[in-house]
Amino acid sequence: MPQFATGTRRRAAFTAAVTLSLALLPRLALAQDRVPDPLPLESAITIALERSPRLASARAAVAVARADTLDATLRPNPALSIESSSYPLFGSPHPSFWNGQEFSLRVDQEFETGGRRRLRTDAANMRVQAAEATLANSQRLLAFEVRRAYLEVVLAVADLDAANRSLAEVDQLIALNRARLEQGEISGVEVRRVQVERLRFSDDASAAELGVRRARSALLALLAYQDLSQRFDAATPLTSPSASVASPSPLAQVGLDIPALQIRALEARHDVRSARAEETRAATLTQLQRALGTPNITAGGGYSRDFGRSGVVFGVTVPLLLSNRNQGGIARADAEQQVAASERAIVETIVRLEIQQAADAADIARARVTAIERDYLPSARQALDTVLASYRVGAANLIDLLDAQRAFRDTQRTFNRALFAWHLSIAELTAAIGEPLSGR
Repeated sequence: MPQFATGTRRRAAFTAAVTLSLALLPRLALAQDRVPDPLPLESAITIALERSPRLASARAAVAVARADTLDATLRPNPALSIESSSYPLFGSPHPSFWNGQEFSLRVDQEFETGGRRRLRTDAANMRVQAAEATLANSQRLLAFEVRRAYLEVVLAVADLDAANRSLAEVDQLIALNRARLEQGEISGVEVRRVQVERLRFSDDASAAELGVRRARSALLALLAYQDLSQRFDAATPLTSPSASVASPSPLAQVGLDIPALQIRALEARHDVRSARAEETRAATLTQLQRALGTPNITAGGGYSRDFGRSGVVFGVTVPLLLSNRNQGGIARADAEQQVAASERAIVETIVRLEIQQAADAADIARARVTAIERDYLPSARQALDTVLASYRVGAANLIDLLDAQRAFRDTQRTFNRALFAWHLSIAELTAAIGEPLSGR
């Protein structure tokens, strides 16, 4: 009885442990699926390239194309024929089965003409190259999407910091006015006016907080995380062209050779390579369709036995192409070749346009950042400090101070967006070229 009770308790403890483990497994898996904090930009790109379902689908497409290559290289299978005839099955008496009939056994092999197997293999290899280029192009586009989403996170955090600073300054102003109210220097109306104005700054801070959460969730979705509510800090800030840190690209200096960049892009872009591979594949398929208009030759031979006499059988079969010479297949292949050539030309034109537009945007964004940083932002900060100092000694009124605070807040937001546009233009130009700007 004690042994039975001990065994029951052991089974109950084991069941409880298994149940607890199963309950904790989802939490443990979720705990392991955490985004690095802080998160550098390059780490975000690496995570996205490793986890993206879109890239997994593109890799599967490459595997499918490689499997088709295996089929393209195979030769036709030989055919085995066994034939028995003229045996008097319903007659009497029955003769010997082996010597009382016409029996033949032969093997036939079809030989492809016109280089069909070579053309099939070349077309399949071109499809593999196109699929691999499509995969690489998907990686390029995903990296750009991650850069953009990352920059949006940094911009949202910068806006939140600016909103919180403005709100903190308003709180300091409220504390100052309360102290002045207690000393009888101002009326209660002015204090209430600042308190009402605080609501606008508080709303700005709340909207900025929502923007940060949405930007983080969008980036986490690109990185294929399940928990989109994770908090993390972006380790790569928005730097200006005049920053003391190393510039993220040669765009900090003026002077871009756009024709040279377009040539680089046409050499480096994988969507161009994919389009060119598809054009070559279409030309190869046209040759294959023309080769299908020539007949294959089937040769065979074997053994025959004719009522006790043994012999050899051999023969050659050649189809007579009297009406069907694959005219439709050839015409269709010619049309598809023209389509592929047009698609390649369209892609090359799009690449040139993307380079031109991205370079123009980068040039304008750099000049805008420089102007705001040099002329407007210091002036707005100086104006706010001056009005605040005057207000403290009673030389400026509340309306002037609130206007100066709003002007500085708007200027800071404008500067943050100008920095965002400049960094985004760098990312766009890098993606349009298909390789880093400092790659050569």
